[in-house]
Amino acid sequence: MELDPLLLSRIQFAFVVCFHAIFPVFTIGLASFIAVLEALSYKTGNPLWQKLSKFWIQVFAVVFGMGVVSGIVMSFQFGTNWSNFSYATANFLGPVLSYEVVTAFFLEAAFLGVLLFGRDKVPRGVHLFAAIMVALGTFISSFWILSANSLMQTPDGLELRNGMYHVVSWADAIFTASFTYRFIHMALASFLTAALVVAGVSAWFILQKREFATNRKALSIALWMLLILAPLQVVVGDFHGLNTLKHQPMKVAAMEGNWQTAEGVPLILFAIPDQQAQTNHFELSVPKLASYILTHDWNGEVPGLNEVAPEMQPPVFIVFWSFRIMVAMGLLMVLFAVWGLLLRYKGKYQHSRSFLQGLRLMSLSPFIAVLAGWVVTESGRAPWLIYQQMTHAEGLTPSLTGGMALFTLIGYIVVYALVFSAGVYYLLKVFRGGIEKANRPHEQQEFERPKRPFSAAHTSLEEGDN
Repeated sequence: MELDPLLLSRIQFAFVVCFHAIFPVFTIGLASFIAVLEALSYKTGNPLWQKLSKFWIQVFAVVFGMGVVSGIVMSFQFGTNWSNFSYATANFLGPVLSYEVVTAFFLEAAFLGVLLFGRDKVPRGVHLFAAIMVALGTFISSFWILSANSLMQTPDGLELRNGMYHVVSWADAIFTASFTYRFIHMALASFLTAALVVAGVSAWFILQKREFATNRKALSIALWMLLILAPLQVVVGDFHGLNTLKHQPMKVAAMEGNWQTAEGVPLILFAIPDQQAQTNHFELSVPKLASYILTHDWNGEVPGLNEVAPEMQPPVFIVFWSFRIMVAMGLLMVLFAVWGLLLRYKGKYQHSRSFLQGLRLMSLSPFIAVLAGWVVTESGRAPWLIYQQMTHAEGLTPSLTGGMALFTLIGYIVVYALVFSAGVYYLLKVFRGGIEKANRPHEQQEFERPKRPFSAAHTSLEEGDN
C-alpha cells in the first residue's frame, strides 16, 4: 500500500495541534483566576485566598510546562512537512511567531519564576504584579497565534508575488475579518475551561470533605463565572457563525449538512452525511430553523455544498458531527450554570451530591468542546491551507515521502504519550495532595539544606542508608 504524505502530514498536524490546544486553553483562563485570587488576598488579607492561590499555582506550573513542550515541537512541522507554505508566508508568519516569543513567552517565563518561588522573597505587591503579568502574557500569546491562524482562514493584507506573500498592510494582515470573533470566542473558552476545572476539582474535594470552607469559596467563584460566561459564549458563537457564513460559506454548509442552496433551510439535529452520494441519511430536523439562526430570517437563503465541486468540499461528516459535539457541550454548560443558580438560591449548591458529581464530569466538557471546535475550524477550511489561495497539496514539502511522514507521526505519538503520561502523573499528585499539602509549611531546617550541588546527593545517600 502506497503511503500518502499529504494525508499523513494532515493527520500529524491535526494530532499535534489538538494535543497542544488543550493546555493553553486551560492556562490562559487559570492564570487570570490565579491573578484574581492574588488580588483578593492582597486586598483582604484573608489567608483563604492565598491557600487557594498556592494550590492552583502548582496546577498551573505543571500544565504550563506540558504546553511549552508540546508547542515547541508543533512549530517544527512548518519546515519539515509544509515547507512550501512556510516559504510563501515567511514574510508574515516569521515576524508574527517571533513577536509571540518576544512579547509573550519571555514575559510569562520571567514572571512565572517570581509567581512560583517568590511569594516569601518579594513584597506582596510584586507577587501580585507577577501574577497579573503571567496572565497578560498568556493573552498576548493567544493574540499572535490566533492572528496567524485567522490569516489562513480569512486572508487579507497580503500580496502574492513570485510564489511569496508580501505584507502590504500589517493592520489588515493581523486584524483580518474573522480575527476579533476568533479571539473573543477563544478567550471565553479559556475562562470557561478554568471555571469548569476549578468547579469540578472543588466539587471533588467537597465530596471528600476536605477543606470545605476554602473549596466552597472556589466553587462559588467558578459557578458565577460559569453563569456569566456560558450564555455569553452562546451569543459570541452566534456572531462568529454569521461571520463564518459571510467569509467561509462552505464551512457553514458542512456544519449544517446542507447540500443544496435553498431558502427556509431546516436545522438538522441528527443525520449521517454521505459525501459520495451528496446527501444525508436518517435525517432528523426542525423546519426553517437553520435559516433563522444563520440569517435571522425564517426564509433566509443558506448556501449548499453543491456550489463547489465534491473534491473542493470539506470532509462533511467530520465537520458536521464535530460542530454538534461542540454545541452539545456548550448547552450542557448553560444547563449547569442555571442549575447552579437555582441551587444557590436555595443555599444548597455545595450540598447537592448529584450537582457536585455532575460538575466533576463537566470538568472534561470544555476540553471536548475546544477540540471539537478546532476540528470544525481546521477541517472546515479544507481543501484550503490558505482559504481560496493555497491548497494543502500546494503547501506540502515536495520532497516529503509517505515513509518519512509516517515515521515522524509515530515519533510524535510516542513522545507526546510520554509527555502526557508524565504530566497527568504529576497533576494527580497535586490533586491528591490537595490544598492541605500545597499549603504545608516547610519543615526542613536550615542546616539540612544543601549548600553545594553534591551536598544534595550526599544528604540523599545518608537518608537512604538510614
